[in-house]
Amino acid sequence: MSAISRREALGTLAASLAAPALLRAAKGRGRRLPIAFSTLGCPGWTWPTVLDQADRMGYAGIELRGIQGDMDLPKRPELTGDALKQTRRDLEARGLVVTDLGASAHMHEKDAALRAAQLDDGRRFIDLAHAMGVPYVRMFGDKLAPGEPKEEVIKRIVDGFQQMAAAAKPAGVTVLIESHGDFTNSPDLQAIIDGVGSPAFALLWDAHHTFVAGGEAPADTYKRLGRYMRHTHLKDSKPEGNDHRYVLTGTGVVPVKEQVRVLATGGYKGFYCYEWEKKWHPEIEEPEVAFPHYANVMKDYLAQAGVKV
Repeated sequence: MSAISRREALGTLAASLAAPALLRAAKGRGRRLPIAFSTLGCPGWTWPTVLDQADRMGYAGIELRGIQGDMDLPKRPELTGDALKQTRRDLEARGLVVTDLGASAHMHEKDAALRAAQLDDGRRFIDLAHAMGVPYVRMFGDKLAPGEPKEEVIKRIVDGFQQMAAAAKPAGVTVLIESHGDFTNSPDLQAIIDGVGSPAFALLWDAHHTFVAGGEAPADTYKRLGRYMRHTHLKDSKPEGNDHRYVLTGTGVVPVKEQVRVLATGGYKGFYCYEWEKKWHPEIEEPEVAFPHYANVMKDYLAQAGVKV
């Protein structure tokens, strides 16, 4: 079955639930700050636990990046068949929304078979986003190939994202490139966004990576790329050896408060999403500690930036 025909089949389910769910979720968000967390930070939680904890801690959104550590979301039982209807009802009942889906698809691959697999993975996530009424799917540019000119890699990444945007646009979905991997500086990200040139393609600003890896001040990144930003990843860290260790928000060297101020005063209307990378770094604090801490700190940061409940 083609991507379009799969989408048409899924569309009936999406349409039957979308309007009332979005209306009630919007009403629920009106009483909460626009904060979300990525499920990358709670790989041990079941889906009911994710929902209950998000609701209890006062979050408005959930970024789906795996459930119980399983990253293949289109195959999760909670997100397929009749169970998807119940999942949407459970979100609606709590006034929660899924902000975006985090796919692992990356566009730098040169080998034909590997590239085809990445593009197919991206399309599967776009189909799922359409079925769920989720506006965004995050993907990666990701890596520069050793010995290959950067311009050639960017050209290949642009081509891949053009294909993803073409699949996403009729589904009402926007594909986001994250500032991640070897693409954490504004000039490279600008080149990719301009090259793709689609309204169905935009940016997920991982503000940690542009500061730590890209060496950019938050205001400088926002000045160049702010008009493309649809979603964020916020987190803090401290230098440790030749790397950085993730730490609780406000206890490290990353200017998260300034990142929030720049976003809010610049007119950003999306979620301030906490990406606590517990899945990849099991040694960092548990979500039961990190998630409520982030919610409390962000309450102050957002208030000082003029964002109110």
